[in-house]
Amino acid sequence: MKVSYHGHSIVLIETKGKKIIIDPFITGNSLTDLDANNLKVDVIILSHGHNDHVGDTVQLAKQNDALVVAPFELATFLGFKGCQTHPMHIGGKHEFDFGLVKFTQAFHGSSFIDEDNQQIVYTGMPAGILLTIDEKTIFHAGDTGLFSDMKLIGERNQIDLAFLPIGDNFTMGPEDALLAASWLNVKKVVPIHYNTFPVIEQDPYAFAEQVTPGEGIVLEVGECIKV
Repeated sequence: MKVSYHGHSIVLIETKGKKIIIDPFITGNSLTDLDANNLKVDVIILSHGHNDHVGDTVQLAKQNDALVVAPFELATFLGFKGCQTHPMHIGGKHEFDFGLVKFTQAFHGSSFIDEDNQQIVYTGMPAGILLTIDEKTIFHAGDTGLFSDMKLIGERNQIDLAFLPIGDNFTMGPEDALLAASWLNVKKVVPIHYNTFPVIEQDPYAFAEQVTPGEGIVLEVGECIKV
């Protein structure tokens, strides 16, 4: 299973002949190396409804006939826009042909911002994502603050690779993310959700060096890791 990072919170997983993308914020993301017009994906998994995570989901779903897996309200909203969706919710899991998906809680917001009409559309609870493929488990925390039930997530799951936000201001900062990594008892930790905007600028290498007991790894945009 090959896993690559593509700026902000975008993670691309290639396994079993399928491409699975998480939170595909491509258009408007100055850090990504992806082009939504040429990207081939089979599955899109979303953590929550904010524009910098849903991103190019509608375009990607339609041009690839891709399945969108998301929390119920967000999946319903995207269904209204013509996407093929599989709604889920926090605590629930489902076995797909590519692997097992389970949503965990996250402490954040979740809404679609319609700037033209100055409206905010509620898109349900935000979530973290546990993805298990071939007995390997990846945890994408989505956007979240630190919460003590991360200990429970770590106790109940043997997490091989975790993607944790470190940007601060909107999510955990580096200090809280270090504690989260410890509570999750994860083998490898990759920082995400940093440097896209001035207000979330961080030093990912300083964070990675302090990760314990697991290994902190900084993935440059487009770089991949095998799980």
